This record gives sequence, structure tokens and C-alpha cells, in this order.
Amino acid sequence: MSESEKTKTKQKSLLAAAFSLSFFTLLSRILGLVREMTKSKFLGTSIYADAFVIAFMIPNLFRRLFAENSISVAFIPTFKGYLEDKSDEAVKSTREFVAATLTLVTFMTAIVVTIGIICTPLLIPIFYDGNNPETISETTILTRMMFPYLFVISVAAFFQGILNGVKVFSPSGFTPVLFNAIVITATYVLSPYTENPARAMAVGVMVGGCVQALFQLPFVIKVKWWCGFASIKKAFTNPGTRKVITLIGPTILGMACYQLNDVVSTALAGNAGEGIVSSLQYSLRLQELILGVFAVSIGSVTLPDLSALAKRKEWGDFGIMLTQAIKIIALISIPTTFFSLITGKEIISLVYKSNNFDDTSVALTLAAFQFHIAGLFFIAMNRILAPAFYAQGDTKSPTAAGIIGFAVNIALAFVMVSTLSGKEAGGGIALALSVASLANSVMLFVFLKRKGNLDFKSITLGTIAYSAKLIVLSAAASVPTYLLHSLAVEKFSGNSRIISFGIPLALSAVCYGAIGVALLFATKDEILKILLGKIRRR
Repeated sequence: MSESEKTKTKQKSLLAAAFSLSFFTLLSRILGLVREMTKSKFLGTSIYADAFVIAFMIPNLFRRLFAENSISVAFIPTFKGYLEDKSDEAVKSTREFVAATLTLVTFMTAIVVTIGIICTPLLIPIFYDGNNPETISETTILTRMMFPYLFVISVAAFFQGILNGVKVFSPSGFTPVLFNAIVITATYVLSPYTENPARAMAVGVMVGGCVQALFQLPFVIKVKWWCGFASIKKAFTNPGTRKVITLIGPTILGMACYQLNDVVSTALAGNAGEGIVSSLQYSLRLQELILGVFAVSIGSVTLPDLSALAKRKEWGDFGIMLTQAIKIIALISIPTTFFSLITGKEIISLVYKSNNFDDTSVALTLAAFQFHIAGLFFIAMNRILAPAFYAQGDTKSPTAAGIIGFAVNIALAFVMVSTLSGKEAGGGIALALSVASLANSVMLFVFLKRKGNLDFKSITLGTIAYSAKLIVLSAAASVPTYLLHSLAVEKFSGNSRIISFGIPLALSAVCYGAIGVALLFATKDEILKILLGKIRRR
């Protein structure tokens, strides 16, 4: 097989694996959106909605910092390295490494959860101006209820790392579907029996986290990598876990800065007024519906393959796969950004508007959404670029980029909140995040050039040229879509929610999609050809 044929095969394999995982990720994101719709129905943008968002954010912050960071940055590349050696001695060493890592994860997260529950009353006042004793009290209760989620979701992340390391993606992709379904069900079933619906959702979070871990265990056993636990001493002295700790160490500061974006932004939002925190969350959920489907899927699928290519020093294929992944992300995120800017108000109204989510809530969420969606491409691209460094064992570059992004975000957010108020402050916080994501992307490309082992010019020019093309095509498709959308909104206003907002959205989507696909065909788009080829073979 020629090098060209090998490259095409790898590209098609990337798309196939991504499509498989994307199906479950799409289902998960849809249910995640339904979960937010459920929250909007029961909580709106009230103090309880703000309290739940802050309470759930805290264990999630530690999850991303320790669990997901450990798995994506350190465990999968190290595990993949062990798997390259097929000897009996290597298999034994791998099993010892897996057991030691599980022990390390559970031991450390148990300590963090215990300390977190004790210190919660000291943490929560950071997010409020001090004049909200009822909200502070409720947020404290909800945080303590959900802090143990960190433990079970860390175990779930570890199982996911094992499965992804052996290229089994579907079970891990399905667990968020279960999680969201459980939270939704718990909210409806338990709300009549709890003091407020936020507590019913908190119970659902805990049950859902446990199910996420337990569901993956049989699949880990099936691939023969359930290895039990090791002693605490072995967990810290195992050569593999030492390498994991070494890889994680430099990233902790960068990841901490990245996660502090959420903390500081949420604290600023909490002090900006009631409903700002929850409206930002509602906006981000809509963004993540698109972001999660392809960015997370492509990132998860490419990391093991990029790690293997880096280990074999096949930098040509490495660069081609990275460029291909970025272009797939661009094809999804750039057109989606233009369409969302045209139809944002109707999207928010159709999805969230209810008795507790009124016109004020719509306005608050739209103010944030317009600026969140503007940064969609950069946030998505960062999810692809960072694993390209991790696959090469470079954790310092993404760390530095994360610190720079953090500094930009915090500086801008402070300026926006100090000069704006109400929904404008929420929009300013969202804008700060998008600008920071752009800064992060720029720095990642700068550091990629310094690596010296990749064809940086080809990757950069390919990304810029393809992105510019999509911007032009999206703008061209947006003009007739905007005109049609304005007419449709005026025509169907005053009816039920589905008719008033759903029909204009549907007509606009058909118009935008038809024009966009026609333009892609007319320009003989390379990514579209690959996608259509995959569909035909299926």
C-alpha cells in the first residue's frame, strides 16, 4: 500500500471512529440540553438556578483538573506506550500500572472530596456579594450534596481512559446519555418530595455519576484490563504512575488557570446580579451541544492515534491527521456560528422559554449566547490542538497557552463587569471567554511552530485557507437566510412556542443548509467528499 493510500485509510478510519462516538455524543448533548430545559422549567433564572450552577461547577472543576486532565494528558499516552510492548513481562507491568493508577485516582479524589465537603462554607461566599444569605445557604447544601460526584466520575474517567486506550469508544460515549437521563428523571420524580427542585437535581447528579462508573466496568473486564487495586505505596512508586505524575505536574498550573476562568467568571457573574450565572450556563449548554459532538469526539479519537504516530516518529502522518481533524471541526463550527447569530433569539426561546423562563430570561441568555457562539471555532480547535502536544509528551506548551488565555479572560471579564451591568455584563463575560479562546489558539500555533518536527507551514496555511473559505461561504449563505428568517418570524409570531419559534428556525435551517451544501459542492470541498464517501460505503 502506498503512502497516499495509507494516509487516506487513516483519514477514513478517523472519520469512522468519530462518527460512531459522535452518535452517542450527539444523543448525550441533546439530553444535556433537555436537562437544561428541565432546569429552566423548574428553576428559570432564579436564585435556585444560580445556586445549582455554582454548586455543580465546584466538583466539576476538580474533575476536569484532576480526573480528565490525568486521563487525557498522562494516562492514555503512558498506557498506549505500555501496550506497544506485547511481551509477557510487559503485560504484567501494564497490569501493575493500571492497578496502581486506579488506586492513586481513588485515594486522591477521596481526600479532595472530604476536604471539599468540610471547607464548602468557606468557598461559597466567594460567588456572592454577601447580601444573599438564603442563596449562600442553599448553595452550600447543594455543593455538599454533589461533592462526592467527583469521586465516582473520576473512577468513570479512569475506565474511559482504559477503553479509549484500546480504541473502544462507544461505552464511554454512552455513559453521559445515562447520566443526563437520570438527572432529568430525578428532577421530575423527586421535586415534589424535596424542599426545592434544585435538590432533586442534585440527587440525580449523584445517582447518575455512580451509574457512569458502573456501566463501564463490564466493558473494562471484557477487554481484560480490570486489575483491581494496589497498595498505596505501590501506587506512588510504580514507574508508570510516576511518569503519569511527572506528565501531570506541569499541566496542573495551566489547567488550574483554565478552570479558574470558570470560577472567576462565575464569581463575577454572581456579583453582577440575579440570573446572570444561570443565563451564562444556559448559553454555554447550547454552545456545548455543537462543541461536544465533534470537538470532544475528534479529540478523543485522535489522541491514541496521534500518540502512536508520535512514538513511531511518523510526523508526516501526524501532521496530516491533525490538519484533517481541524478542518472537520471548522466545517461544523464556522457555519454553525453564522446560523446561530442569525437565529439565536428563536433558538433560546424554543428550547428554554416556559413559565419560569420568561422574556427577561431569554434576553439575559441571548446577551451571553451571541458572544459565546462567536468563539465556538476557537474553543473547538483548542480541543484538537492540545492533544497534539500531549501525544508528543509535551504538557508545558498547552500549560503556557492556558495561562495566557486565563490572563486575557480575567482581565477582560473584570473590565466588562466593572463598566457594564445586568445582561450587558453577562454578554461581556461571554465575550471575554471567546477572546481568551482565540488567544489560546494563537499561542498553541506559536508553540506548534517551535516543535520543529511538523510541517508547520502546511498545517497553518491549510487551516487558515480552509477557515477563510468557510467564512466566505457561510456569509454568502447567511444573507438570504437572514431575509427569510425575518419574514418567517414576523409571519408566525403570536402563536404557540413551537409555531412561533420552531417554524422560522426550521425554514431558516433548510434554506441555510441547502445553500451551504450547494456552495460546498460547487467548490469541490475536500472534507465533504470524504464524508459523502463514508456515507455511500455505509
